[in-house]
Amino acid sequence: MVWICLEWNLHQNAGVLDNAQMNPLFIRSFHQQRHARLGGVNGGEVVLDYGNPEGEQDWLRKSAGVMDMGFRTRICLVGADRARFLHGQVTNHVNRLREGDGIRAAITTPKGKLEADLNILCLKEELLLDAEAGLAAKLTARLEKYVVADDVQVVDAAPAYGLLTVQGPRSEAVLAGLGWLEFAPNPPGQLPVRLLESVHIPHPDLGEIYVAANPRLGRYLERGYDFYIPNPALERAAESLLEMVHRAGGGLTGWNAWETLRIEAGVPRFGVDMDEQCLPMECGLEPFSVAYDKGCYIGQEVLNRLHTQGRVTRALRGLRFLGSPRDMPQLHDKLVHQDREIGHVTSAVLSPVLGAVGMGYVRREFFQPGNRLEVLTRQGRCDVEVFDLPAA
Repeated sequence: MVWICLEWNLHQNAGVLDNAQMNPLFIRSFHQQRHARLGGVNGGEVVLDYGNPEGEQDWLRKSAGVMDMGFRTRICLVGADRARFLHGQVTNHVNRLREGDGIRAAITTPKGKLEADLNILCLKEELLLDAEAGLAAKLTARLEKYVVADDVQVVDAAPAYGLLTVQGPRSEAVLAGLGWLEFAPNPPGQLPVRLLESVHIPHPDLGEIYVAANPRLGRYLERGYDFYIPNPALERAAESLLEMVHRAGGGLTGWNAWETLRIEAGVPRFGVDMDEQCLPMECGLEPFSVAYDKGCYIGQEVLNRLHTQGRVTRALRGLRFLGSPRDMPQLHDKLVHQDREIGHVTSAVLSPVLGAVGMGYVRREFFQPGNRLEVLTRQGRCDVEVFDLPAA
């Protein structure tokens, strides 16, 4: 991947990519041929669905679904000092990573507030950062701000590499059935198992592929793999993945099905369920993204102090909307208890499995499952129960 990223870096200042415009999916025609409805998320184009959102949900739950996640931010850090530099920027251990390892981490402000939620893959000659859509320019600026005398370059990898993901209980069979792992040198045929463990596949026809174990819907589905594929080979790779997913009883899935299962699973999304006003421990990121035994990073002092105190005044919780809400709650709709505002809704969905559920921030005294609240929607009041979602 590194040589393509470096080549792209040479052209960044020439205005090749205009981040102010909607970035179309690289294999847009592939999706259109399959009757995709297209939309946008944070400046990136997404497939909303292929005309069967309920079936797409079932594939994710029962077999396997493949999704084009080319809208997400993908940044490479290259240079001899990349690991040491990034270790001082994020909330988790980067300096312990070896080729093929991966971690989740966050980038925070000096006050400990979130700037990004990251998946970090350690490749042979670079670190690959995967983040929410629309963050490429902001993340690049944030990282480059602290590059002084370090041998580090921050490169947008999206113009060179696409991202396809296969999720669901049969995703392992999909990966094994492709036969791609036979081209992996260390050792051939071995699946990545640990969270964000990656395998480098020098495929003779498709180029340098990286496959990472990443159940993006957390413990709710438990199985899932990300495929980082050179853009010139992306359509051929998508066709191969789709063929194997069909054999597994699944199919193509879009954003609408994905969002439904994400909210059912209680997996927070940056920009919706967490933003620049949030601390990692308020969002449920602490168990797998924050290491309290590492050296200095930006925001460490605040987060360590809060960890020592052992309490935050609010946190993200699962919400069950009782009765038949005439209008599903929206982002920032107020949560109240005896007419006192005690939080707000972030995500909500009418799930065929769980009913009307969502997530939101509530004050500490209402953390416990079973607490009853009300949400103020545009159509009136709706009763709410706090409950535990199967969070990531």
